[in-house]
This record gives sequence, C-alpha cells and structure tokens, in this order.
Amino acid sequence: MKKVNSKQKFTKAGILGYFLKGCYLLFGASILASFITTFLNVILPQIISFTVDSVIGEEAPSSIFAHFAGLFGGVDYLKSNIWIIAVIIAVIALLMATFQYFVTYFNQRANQSLMRRMRNSLFSHIQRLPLRWHIEHQTGDIIQRCTSDADAISNFVSNQLVYLFRIIIIVVLSVVFMFITNVYLALIALAFVPVLIGYSLYFYRGARASFKKCDEEEGVLSTIAQENLTGVRVVRAFGRERYERDKFEKQNVYYTGLWVRVMRSMARFWTVNGGVAAVQGMVLLIVGTVFCVKGDLSAGDLIAFISYNTMLMGPVRQLGRIISNMSRAGVSIARIGEIMNAEEEEYGAVGELNGDIEFKNVGFEYEEGKPVLHDVSFKVPQGSTLGVLGSTGSGKSTLMYLLDRLYPVTEGTITIGGTDINEIPPATIRSNIGLVLQEGYLYTGTIAENISVAGDNIGQEGIEHAAAAACVDENIKSFSQGYDTLVGERGVTLSGGQKQRVSIARTLVRKTPILIFDDSLSAVDSDTDAAIRARLAEEFGGATVILISHRITTVMHADNIIVMDGGTIAEQGTGRELLQKNGIYRQIYDMQMSLPDELKKEVGYGE
Repeated sequence: MKKVNSKQKFTKAGILGYFLKGCYLLFGASILASFITTFLNVILPQIISFTVDSVIGEEAPSSIFAHFAGLFGGVDYLKSNIWIIAVIIAVIALLMATFQYFVTYFNQRANQSLMRRMRNSLFSHIQRLPLRWHIEHQTGDIIQRCTSDADAISNFVSNQLVYLFRIIIIVVLSVVFMFITNVYLALIALAFVPVLIGYSLYFYRGARASFKKCDEEEGVLSTIAQENLTGVRVVRAFGRERYERDKFEKQNVYYTGLWVRVMRSMARFWTVNGGVAAVQGMVLLIVGTVFCVKGDLSAGDLIAFISYNTMLMGPVRQLGRIISNMSRAGVSIARIGEIMNAEEEEYGAVGELNGDIEFKNVGFEYEEGKPVLHDVSFKVPQGSTLGVLGSTGSGKSTLMYLLDRLYPVTEGTITIGGTDINEIPPATIRSNIGLVLQEGYLYTGTIAENISVAGDNIGQEGIEHAAAAACVDENIKSFSQGYDTLVGERGVTLSGGQKQRVSIARTLVRKTPILIFDDSLSAVDSDTDAAIRARLAEEFGGATVILISHRITTVMHADNIIVMDGGTIAEQGTGRELLQKNGIYRQIYDMQMSLPDELKKEVGYGE
C-alpha cells in the first residue's frame, strides 16, 4: 500500500476518490450493465402496450411497432401466433437477468477491492501516526471507525451510489416515455415528485445529527467492551463483573434508545412518503380511466403509463433512503477523514547510530501549562551504563520516550553523537535503540513468534540465544511445547516475570547499540535481576545501557546514576558518591537495604 502524503489533507470527496482508485473500471462495468438492464426494463411496457392495443385489440400500430411486427410476419400473423410475443418477453427477461448478474458480479468485485484498499490504507496510516495521537483517541473508537464506518462507506458506494446512477436512468427514460404516452398525465405524475423530494431533503437534513450521535455512541460502546475484555483478569480479581455488566448495559440501553428514536422518525417518514405515493397513484388511475372512457388514451397506453409511473415513483421514494444513507456515509467519511488527515510521522530511512547521548536543558509537558520535565541535563558516554532512579511520576519514563522520539522535545535539545535527534529520522533512532517497557506486551501466538517479531529473518538459534541472555530460556524449555507454547492474548498464560523476560529477549534479539530498560525488571526477583544484568554485561558490554528502576540494586552498579524528583534531576553521580550525599538516593538505599546484610557487604555499605 502506497504511503499517504503526511501533509496531504483530504476533503470528503478526496477521501472517497482516494479509496476508489483501482475500482473505477469495475464500478463502471456495473453501471453499464445496470443501464442495459434498465433500458430493457423500460422497453417491456411498450411491448405490452403494443400487444394489448394492436395484437389483442384493433388499433393500428405506430410505425416503429409496425416495423417490429414485420420482422415476425406482420400484425395479423402475431394475432394468430401470440406466443411469439411471449417468447420475445421471455428472451428480454432472460437478458435482463443476465445483465443483472453482471451488475452484481462487477459491483461486488469493486466493493471488495474498495474495502481492501480502505482497510490497508487505514491500518498503514494508523501505524505511522505519532504516539500522542494514539493516546488521545480511544482504541474502541478507532476500531469502530475502521469497521462500522468503513462498512457504511462501502455499502453506500456499492449499493446506493451505483443504484443512484440506475435511478437517474430509470427516471429519465420513464419521464420521456410518460410524456410520449400522455402529456397531461405526465404533468400530474410529476407534480407529486417535488413534494416527495422536498420532504425527504427536509427530513434527512435533520436526521444527520442523529446518525452522527449514534455512530459516536457506538464507539463508546465498543470501547467499553474492548476495555472489559482486555482487563478481564482485573475484573475477575476484584469481583467487578456486575459493575462492568451494568456499565455496558447502561451504555447499550442509551445507544439502543438513540436508534429507536431514529427508527421511529424513519417510520413516520415512510408512512407520509407512502401516503403521498398512494394518493398520486390513485389520482393517475382515476384521471387515466376518464381519458380512456373519452377515447383520449388507449387501454394499452394506460397500462404502459402506470408501469412507467411505478418505475418512477419507486426510485423517487427510495431517494429518501439514499439521502439517508448518503447522510450516514457522509458522517462515516468525516470520521475516517479525521484519521486520514492526522499527520504522520516523517519516519525516514534506517541508518547507523552511535556516540554519546546528551540531554541539554530538556523540558517537556504533556498538557500545556503542566510541565513534566524541567531543565534536565546529563550525558551518557557511549558504551557506559546509566541508572535512573526516582519515585512514580518523577519523569523517569518520559526521558526515554523523548530519546526514542515517541514525543517531541518542547524545551532544550537531545543529541546522539553530537546530532540533534530532531535531525535524525525516527526509523534510524528506533532501529538503533532497544526499548523494553515495564508492561511486557505480548501478541497472541507462540513464544518464539513473540521474540522474533522484533526483527527480520531471526532464526531459532538467535531466538534461544536472546532468551538465554534474558534468563528465560530454562522456563521456556520446561513447557511441554517449549518455544512453540502459545502465550494467549496479551501473554495471559505467562507470569508477570516471564512476560517481562520474554519482552527483554525480544529486544535483545535485535542487538541494538543502545538498550533502555524502563523498569522492565520489576516483576523478577533480585537473583534473576542480578543474573540478567550480568548476562547483559557479558553479551552486550559495548552497548550503551540505560536502566530505569525503582529497585536500587538494579542501578547501583551503573557508571552514573541520576535521581529524578518532580521532573528534574535532584542528584547525580556514582552509587558511592550518592551514598555520601545523604540525599534521596541514601534514603531509598537505607529503606531498601535495611535487611539483607549480604547485599550491604556487596556494595560496601558502611565502609
């Protein structure tokens, strides 16, 4: 799928045109087949009129039908062989059925092509949107836009829009033949058309807001269901099944009520619509009968006229539904347009990255006026290890999000190898930085698939080597299916520590020159923590490592340690230096190291 220009802004028509690329010929073939089917359908009443008036009756046929009758032996021959007319009608009906098949075939092929392009375009575009956009939009709402809204657009284009072309053909041909048959009846018939169209436009203009509200509330309902299913273990652990059920039921009742009100309005609309159409048909039948009695109209012409009026009124009445679906499709196009018009990251090309990492007077805020980081400055020499310690909300993780360009720096600069990261393509940064988050998110699949997903052409040997470095190899091999063990949705079959170590292995398999561990050892015990750090020093001794942790034993042997407090660096130095300062680091140290004497000796505490 071709990448969307990140600076391109789509209008509603532009979005539809973009999605329809590659479908025009198929939809065109469907419309052409529909035109032929409609034309044959319009010819049938003329043949019936000729049969009633000239074959069954005694009226002289028009020159066109006289020529037509001559092809089959003349009118007198057709009178004694009326079965020929029946065969002709049957052949026309067969042709109509054949071309109707082509209408459906080409339309469905075009529809599937349209849906494939929409899905691919939306998914590809969403993958390139910045993290901030994803945080600002609920997952359930995004899914609803990519499914229900996409279906609404597809249904409108493949059904109503194609049908709209057919309506135009039917209306034009019907009106032409109605005027040819009888001008006065045609004027009476058309007098009711503006009433129906005007009422439809009035009704559906007001209904647009209702359709939009229904779509938005469906997104809320999808979000509730998605969050409940994702957090099912939390729901069960706290016994909140009833609460979650009531919350879903409340939203579902509200959402259903919205649609009930919309459908009630639709029912009133169709009642009035049908009533006007019935009055129109009754007036035409009465006036037409009077014309027949006076001799101004033949019985065959009246039958043909009523047939054409039926062809006319059907589409005119359906025009309201088309306008309705157009309104819904317009809402869906606008909602999908909000996604497609969201600016993508300029991802750039993958390249090599090395050198010292330096933060210079860095500041950042997620919300305007609420700074998370302020005047943060430190340097991480290439190949060294930095420890980051601090309480929850002190800004530890935000530092790494900025380094990985998941968020833009609002103050100061961050450089790698002396180059401002804003000048380095995100693809280069993220291909050279291995980031392990605290929550080890795993995909549905096997353990091997979850480890290898981080890179291309990762063999079994590389998978096992990375798992061994993350100290999870033995756990995996203890499972009956080993690396082919299915982890379930979000890794539900693994413990928290196992998920974290599989996530670490997934990062290590890439062998990046910069490794960041964002409190990703919090769910493992101290011995495993130490073992993993030892393997990292052995396997990745040349890499620049940043360890973020609330556990002091994880960071205490780092070459440099920064202590974050309130979005700024409160202390900085080696573990020994920070112990001598009797500051925050010493307080945390005393609190966490008060019991195990062995660890006191290991770090030289008290020396």
